[in-house]
Amino acid sequence: MPVTCRAAIVQHPPVFLNLDASLARAEQLIAEAAAGGAQLIVFPETWLPGYPVWLDEAPGAGLWGEPGAERMYQALAENSLELPGAALARLLDAARTSGAWLVMGAHERLGGTLYNSMVFLAPDGETWSVHRKLIPTYTERLLWGQGDGSTLTTVGTPFGALGGLICWEHWMPLARAAMHGMHETIHVAQWPTARDLHQIASRHYAFEGQCFVLAAGTVLTRRDVFDGLRSIGLDAPEVRRLMDPMRGDDGTRMLRGGSAIIAPDTRYLAGPTFDEAGILYADLDMALVTRGHLVMDSAGHYARPDVFRLEVDTRVRRDVTFG
Repeated sequence: MPVTCRAAIVQHPPVFLNLDASLARAEQLIAEAAAGGAQLIVFPETWLPGYPVWLDEAPGAGLWGEPGAERMYQALAENSLELPGAALARLLDAARTSGAWLVMGAHERLGGTLYNSMVFLAPDGETWSVHRKLIPTYTERLLWGQGDGSTLTTVGTPFGALGGLICWEHWMPLARAAMHGMHETIHVAQWPTARDLHQIASRHYAFEGQCFVLAAGTVLTRRDVFDGLRSIGLDAPEVRRLMDPMRGDDGTRMLRGGSAIIAPDTRYLAGPTFDEAGILYADLDMALVTRGHLVMDSAGHYARPDVFRLEVDTRVRRDVTFG
């Protein structure tokens, strides 16, 4: 295994709800991170094409028959990834060009349902896999379906097993145990914004899993939201009635970032960085993973399989099957 891995977290806003423009921005940012020597480049939760901040900020977001909410959902669905599809092809090409491993947070459309997904892309420009969030959190259930155990997995890289969980999955003890059982060396923790509580969860995960954790959050202002809506022509009266009551003025930060790169002993190697767009870098000394197992291997010498046992159902769950 290589001695080090240079990792990067992109903490820039997308072009809100505009998939094509956000992909173009992602391609530029991936090239910038690769020029900075990054071998692993990570984006935050649902960065393509933006975390649905109106769920928390717009008072009418959860009302039955709310025309603005229906239009926002339509726009989001039309700007979500299909796997495979043209957007995935562009990301794979960016991975190939950069020579880096990529991890992208995205809205994924599968049939008529949206999922909160984490897409892993290899630098060969061909290989990819996806993890779908197991449980959308609170108001998120208005938008996303539930993932299943078929996407709870890791990716083999030259730096060891690369895995990830999305947001509140980090408070699902059995999900953590499943990931630890796959012996991650690098873990991606995607958040909309990594505030203090999320920092605690990310640092705890690093020690419990004895792995590096890349906690990725987005910065997003109220102006970014409305600029994105205008970029796709979504400035209809019903949308403005839904979105205008969101707090603050144009400069108000709806998401504050908080990205950080954390060592297995919970030390910050970079960040946490709040309220600034940018790219965080850190060189991960992979020997720290091995050394850390002297005191903690939660899926090895610090486990008690004679007392506790976890079974993970990795089958694809569909309500209709043929054949």
